[in-house]
Amino acid sequence: MNIRITGSGSYIPDAIEKNEDFHQHDFLNTDGSEIEHPNEVIVEKFEAITGIVERRYADSHLTSSDLGALAAQKAIDDANIDPEELDYIIVAHNFGDVIANTIQSDILPCLASRIKHSLRIQNPKCVAYDILFGCPGWVEGVIQAQAFIKAGMAKKCLVIGTETLSRVVDKHDRDSMIYSDGAGATVVEATEEEGMLAHESASFTYDEAYYLFFGKSNNPNLDKDTRYIKMHGRKIYEFALNNVPLAMKACLDKSGIGIKEVKKILIHQANEKMDEQIIKRFYRLYKTPTPEGIMPMSIHKLGNSSVATVPTLFDLIKNNKLENHKLNKGDVIIFASVGAGMHINAIVYKY
Repeated sequence: MNIRITGSGSYIPDAIEKNEDFHQHDFLNTDGSEIEHPNEVIVEKFEAITGIVERRYADSHLTSSDLGALAAQKAIDDANIDPEELDYIIVAHNFGDVIANTIQSDILPCLASRIKHSLRIQNPKCVAYDILFGCPGWVEGVIQAQAFIKAGMAKKCLVIGTETLSRVVDKHDRDSMIYSDGAGATVVEATEEEGMLAHESASFTYDEAYYLFFGKSNNPNLDKDTRYIKMHGRKIYEFALNNVPLAMKACLDKSGIGIKEVKKILIHQANEKMDEQIIKRFYRLYKTPTPEGIMPMSIHKLGNSSVATVPTLFDLIKNNKLENHKLNKGDVIIFASVGAGMHINAIVYKY
């Protein structure tokens, strides 16, 4: 027994926040001091490193669970299934529902329960739960769905990644420009065909657990008890370059697929330069040049929406909405992600 992704959907918010919109922000160093460079220079350097030109923010009346439900409905429609037949709804996120212009995260009930409610699914045997696994959450959710299916506990699962990171950023922190909102969803079903060929997951917590964390604002005049998403960017960059290529190689080797058979690598959209270096190091492990067009990118226009980046990227390519990229039946894809925890995972999948 294996799994196939039979349907996909994504929700990309309409509101666009461009880099020039940050020219008026009051960016500060972590100690609260003024940054010596003007904002135009800060933004220019940011764009050169991350590749982000603009990002999307959700409308104020929508929450993460709302975005997830919208993406999920598209995935259900695409798979052409009766949602009452779903055995599991697995929702990856980081901060729950954060109402616009508030500071409190709401995860009671869990987002999966909220989304199941929004989808009006009556079947109580459709189990809905959340997964907190940092940015690799959607990939890990697919791995869990496969485990349920292989164990005979499920035939159809809905795996969602949804986030509104724009509501947990410190506007006085340059890193706030990275984050965005969005949701991606997939229906995963049992099959006798080839689908997931291998997977790999790891949690590095001994020294790395708090590379991403909740911390106070860079502005010392704000409430010191209010927390925002923070990161040790250099440490994350070095960690990802050293560990993600190895995890991807372990996964590919386990699959029995040759490196030259890989058609696309859908990697978490965290930072363009970092992702490019990860892929180069991955191919270097096989003493093979990096093929042109192997790594589709959506970060330029959509920013980093955490758990939503990989399923959204997959949905865009599947529906021919990403220029110069497409998927054909039988193509071998690698899904890969890294994020808070620090967690890493990868899937080798035959489309």
